[in-house]
Amino acid sequence: METFHLENKDFIELNHLLKAMGLSESGGMAKALIAEGRVSVNGAVELRKRCKIRKGDIVEFEGHAIAVK
Repeated sequence: METFHLENKDFIELNHLLKAMGLSESGGMAKALIAEGRVSVNGAVELRKRCKIRKGDIVEFEGHAIAVK
């Protein structure tokens, strides 16, 4: 499992997290992956591109798991 540390923020938008972790080449690609239902947050498919990801959330995408701390 990979870890993403929120620094001086309360949240990061889901599409920005995928891009920051190198799982998508661009924000537009990240939005498309989310819209296709390929990303889950805390075990549930997430279709909101700008979903607020907070500390304690687990994001999963194609075999990658990201713990947000």
